[in-house]
Amino acid sequence: MKIKVLLVDDHVLILDGLKQLLDNEEDIEVINYLSNPSTLFTVIQQTFPDIVVMDVRIKTENGIELTKKILDVYPQIKVVILSGYDYDEYIQAAFQAGASAFVTKERSNDELVSVIRKSYQGNKVFPRNMAKINQTSMDLTRKEREILKLVAEDKTNYEISDELNISKRTVERHISSIIHKLEAESRVGAVVIGIRKGLLSV
Repeated sequence: MKIKVLLVDDHVLILDGLKQLLDNEEDIEVINYLSNPSTLFTVIQQTFPDIVVMDVRIKTENGIELTKKILDVYPQIKVVILSGYDYDEYIQAAFQAGASAFVTKERSNDELVSVIRKSYQGNKVFPRNMAKINQTSMDLTRKEREILKLVAEDKTNYEISDELNISKRTVERHISSIIHKLEAESRVGAVVIGIRKGLLSV
């Protein structure tokens, strides 16, 4: 049985190159490729890929956020993130979003086939020891992520407590924890870091 792969990248030349690379492998089948993510979920529903190989940025979309959305609906799918940059923030954010692997584009030709096979087998493939990083400052709880999003929407502590039906003091404790975990110096700083690390969509 072949590994079914869906490619998503807004650079057509890269898509063509990746397709040619993977088409040469007997155990891999490129079932579709998209340069526009607007039809991503329709295509997933129609083709049921095993692996989605996706750029970290696709037009106006954030590949990290798309990864979260894919895995929320289709937790059995493995997502491999491609990036032109080997930034720690991108790697951490991809890991936090639940991606199975992170590959830089400059090395994708050499590594992608191997990474797809390893991801299909249930392995995590990242440039660094992300399991350790996952337990450190980036490990925001679901509630903290929710509050950080509301802070980014310029909501006051009172407005957040009212919206989430929790006390203002609890909101303050959560925000203090968020600032500490993200190693920020203020609410605004936490939002900026959150965006940079892919915790918030822009």
